[in-house]
Order: sequence, then C-alpha cells, then structure tokens
Amino acid sequence: IHLATENEQYLSELPEQAGYFKETRIVEFIFLLSEKWQLDQSTKYQAVELLERFMIKQVEQMCDTRGNSDQRQRSSWSSVRDQIANTFVLRLVSCIQLASKLSLHYSRVTSDTALKFLQSLKYSYTKQELLESELAVLNTLHFHINVSTPLAYMELLLEVLGYNGCLLPGKPLHQLSVQLLDFCYLTRETIYDTLLKIAIENSTPSRLQIAKFLTVKEDFMLLAVGVISTGVFILSPGRWEQVVEHLNCITGITRQSILEFSYAVLRPIVGSTTP
Repeated sequence: IHLATENEQYLSELPEQAGYFKETRIVEFIFLLSEKWQLDQSTKYQAVELLERFMIKQVEQMCDTRGNSDQRQRSSWSSVRDQIANTFVLRLVSCIQLASKLSLHYSRVTSDTALKFLQSLKYSYTKQELLESELAVLNTLHFHINVSTPLAYMELLLEVLGYNGCLLPGKPLHQLSVQLLDFCYLTRETIYDTLLKIAIENSTPSRLQIAKFLTVKEDFMLLAVGVISTGVFILSPGRWEQVVEHLNCITGITRQSILEFSYAVLRPIVGSTTP
C-alpha cells in the first residue's frame, strides 16, 4: 500500500521532462559501471533514478536563472547544455556513489575508486571536487535521495504472490525478472513505443498522446507487474493466467494492461510482430 501510494504521488507530480536522462547510453553506462564495481542490483536502478531526478532539477534551476528573450533563451540553452556536458560524467559517478551508500550491503564506492575511474577517462578531478559534486546532487534533491525503484516493487510483488499461495519457481523467476527489468531499462523507448501504439491503435501517435503517455512510461508498479508477468509466461506459461489474476487483484492493474505490457517486452526478445 505504501509503495502504491508513493507511486501515485510521484506520477501526480511528474515533470514533463521525465525520462529525458534515461536513454539507453546513459543507463548502459551506469549498469556497466555498477557491474565493474560489483554493486548489488538495487544500486544501479537507484543511481539511474537519482541521476534522472537530479538532472531535471538542475536544468530547471539553470534555465530559471536566465533571461526570457528568445535570443537570450537560445544562448542560455547553449550555455546550459555545455555546462551539463562538462560535468555529466562526474554527476553520474556521484549518483552511483550516493546510491551505493544507501545500499544495505557493505559494498560502496569510495572516493579513491571513483577518482581512479575518472582519471582513466582523462578527467583531472580532485577529491574535493568529487565531494562537492556529491553535495551538489544532495542539495539539488533536498537530500531526498532514498527513492524506491522498480526492483523494490517487483520483489515485494513476488513476496505477496508467494504469500497468497501462488506456486511459482521462486529463485529462477526472481533471476529472470531482474534480467527482464534490465532489458526494459535498456530498451525502454522500443518497449514503450510499442505499448503506446497498441494503446491508441495507431502507428503515428500525436504529440498530445505522447505527452499523456508519460505517466505510463514512469509507472513503476506497471513496470514491475509487466516484468513478473513476462517472466512467468517464459518460465511457466501454464500458470500465467493465474498469476495475472493475482497481480490484477493485488495492484488493480487490468488484465488487458498486463497482457499488452508483456507483449511489448516479448516482441523485441522474440523478434516477431505476431500477437
């Protein structure tokens, strides 16, 4: 109930730029760096969400300090873009550092580890600049950095399914669901583009339809439900109908929505457009 309320609150306050900093190259960079530093699964998702929320707020703050004339706005955006580009990798590393410190595990990214990586990319940051970067992220987000991730939703739903008596292959389903969640993050645009076209029954959505669809793209509960549903369909198709009914009862997400999401995930995996 708490996660569902939190999800609804987040969607109700969603900035129109949500998702801008979740493009595949950025997510892949975070995932690979998290793997290199042997961080646990939750850390990489939290780092993605932290970077996304920080960057949107930072851009808003930068733009608010500029003037309103068209010419000034153009030069202002160019200045903002340059400033973002110059510090982006540093901010990304800072978000991974902060996410690692929030983890319940003992693995965290130290300043020495972060500096060594940045130096390998020919950046010449100091420990002081690294610390200031972390503080910049914290201050911009008003220290609200312990955000829930789709992984938390997914794992809790799996617990509830087990508690409700759903006979599922627990460990294999969890492992596959995590892999599918990674896949959804890395092929986000493809999956949600398919889902939008299914929803509107049209291959050329309008700008308004794309804008309204933003709450679907950022819905963590829907993503968690869709990932579990797809995992069950792959591992144990005979139990799929039962699991979908359970997920519908637990979350209120309709059977049709769950079916459509699973199709959107499976389509690029299978490589077929057959329903």
